[in-house]
Amino acid sequence: MRRSMIAGNWKMNKTSEQARSLVQDMLPLINLYKSVDVVVCPPFTSLMVLSAILSGTSIGLGAQDLFWEAAGAFTGEISAGMVKEFCNYVILGHSERRAYFGETDNSVNKKVKAALAAGLSPIVCIGETLAEYESRETAEVVTRQIREGLKDLDPTRLQALIVAYEPVWAIGTGKASSGEGANRVIKDFIRPTLKVLFGDSVAEATRVLYGGSVSASNAPEFFTQPDIDGALVGGASIKLPDFAEIVKAAVK
Repeated sequence: MRRSMIAGNWKMNKTSEQARSLVQDMLPLINLYKSVDVVVCPPFTSLMVLSAILSGTSIGLGAQDLFWEAAGAFTGEISAGMVKEFCNYVILGHSERRAYFGETDNSVNKKVKAALAAGLSPIVCIGETLAEYESRETAEVVTRQIREGLKDLDPTRLQALIVAYEPVWAIGTGKASSGEGANRVIKDFIRPTLKVLFGDSVAEATRVLYGGSVSASNAPEFFTQPDIDGALVGGASIKLPDFAEIVKAAVK
């Protein structure tokens, strides 16, 4: 049985003081739902503050990216070791990183390896653009992103791996995929590719989240699907009532 997970990607929002206030208000609401793994992923500047607040609670902490080198002349970058100092999770390969900052399947692969080696759980994002979706290239795109982004991983660390299927055409647009449609992509393309790479047991045990305009109103549609194990939530993750309702909907 795969445990449900709700991860909140705050993107470039909230100062450290705003983050502190939001999480302090969040704790009494979210701590009620012990059967769901809840993770918040604020900007780097808030990680130290929130690490202290969340220590000993049921809410996990994640970063939004990292660099694959351990140290060196890489101005502006953050290593896996630096992330691990405060976090247990990290989002990698998000479509915004791919679109605006030149992320490729190869760079995602390097980052995933660095995250796993540091003892982090990477939330690896995959998904097709609107043009690819309309050209019926979904299967080809997500299969390639998994195959190239997750190649040559350490088999002893695969239990930490999390995949997030985020159709790019649904992120921030208000046009979420249907629950049935997202489940079909995971069932027919994502898990079979994981099976080819890592075998049946890993493919069945790996949590696959859905992301893309997840809201309090549509979350139940996704969470009733057998191959969707939770959500990577964007805008709604910094709206406390909405986020709490999404977590509540994930309780099984």
